[in-house]
Amino acid sequence: MKIAVTGAFSYSGKYITRRLLAKGEEVITLTNHPNRPDPFDGKVKAFPLNFQNEEELTSNLRGVDVLVNTYWVRFDKGNNTQPQAVENTKTLVDAAAKSGVKRIVHISITNPSADSHLPYFWGKAANEKAVIDSGMSYAILRPTVLFGKEDILINNIAWLLRHLPVFGLPGDGSYKLSPVYVDDLAELAADAVYKKENYIWDAVGPDEFTFKEMVQLIGEKVHATRLLIPLPPLLALWAAQCLSLFVKDVMLTPEEVDGLMSNLLVSKDPPLCRTSLRNWLKENKSTIGSQYASELARHF
Repeated sequence: MKIAVTGAFSYSGKYITRRLLAKGEEVITLTNHPNRPDPFDGKVKAFPLNFQNEEELTSNLRGVDVLVNTYWVRFDKGNNTQPQAVENTKTLVDAAAKSGVKRIVHISITNPSADSHLPYFWGKAANEKAVIDSGMSYAILRPTVLFGKEDILINNIAWLLRHLPVFGLPGDGSYKLSPVYVDDLAELAADAVYKKENYIWDAVGPDEFTFKEMVQLIGEKVHATRLLIPLPPLLALWAAQCLSLFVKDVMLTPEEVDGLMSNLLVSKDPPLCRTSLRNWLKENKSTIGSQYASELARHF
C-alpha cells in the first residue's frame, strides 16, 4: 500500500513510519518541517502540509490508501492555535476524502469532550467528529502522556530533578496518569492500517501513577531524589513560567495543569500497551533528562 503519515520526521510519526517501512510499505509524509533531519535516508518522500491550499493537499494525497494523522499543536503561539488546528484537521480530512484515501488512522487523546472548557480536549473531540463524519473507514487511537527518547514532559521532569534541589507539585500530586510508550502507540497505529472496521481505542500503558508517584519514580531512577513540595496550582504554574524564561521555552501551560489535575490522562479501559515506564526508565536512566527538550526549538 501507499501510506501517508503526517509528521514522519517528528515524534510519534517517526515511530509509526519506521514500523510501516519494516513491513515493506511505501510511505510519504506531509510535514510543516521539511528541513528536519531525515531519519529514513530518503526512503520517505516529503510533501508540504499546507492547510491554506486544499487543492495541493488533495493532489499530494492522490493514490494514497491510508492516512495516518498525528498532527496537532500543544499550545497556542501566534496564528498557530488549537482552534486553528481544528480547522486545519478538517481541511486535511476533507482533502483525504476527496483524493480517494480509503482509511484514516487518527491520533487523538484520552477523554476528549465537546463539552470541555479546555481547547485541547474539545479540539480533539472536534477532530474525531471530522474523522467519523468523513465517510472513510477509521481507527482513532487515544493515547495519554507519551514517553520515549524524544519525549518532552517526562524528560524535562527528569531534567528539573537533576538540576534543582526541590520540585514543586501543582496541588498535592494525587491526580493520576497512565503513560504510554511511543513505540507501543506506533504498533497500534501500524496494525490499524490493515484493519477494516471502525473503532476508537484508548492507548495507555500498564502503569497507573499519581503524578507525585511518577515524579518520585523518575527521581529514583535517575538518582536525583528530591524534596517534593505541594504548591497551589497557580504558584506552581508561575514557577514553571519563570523557569520557562530561563530555558527559553514553554515548560507548562495552564491548560495542561487543568487537564492533568482533572484526571483526564487516565483511562477506565484495560491497557493495550505493554511497556512499563518503570522498566523503561531503568534502561534509559543515564540519558533521560540529561538535556532539556525544548518544544519551541523543536517546532518553531
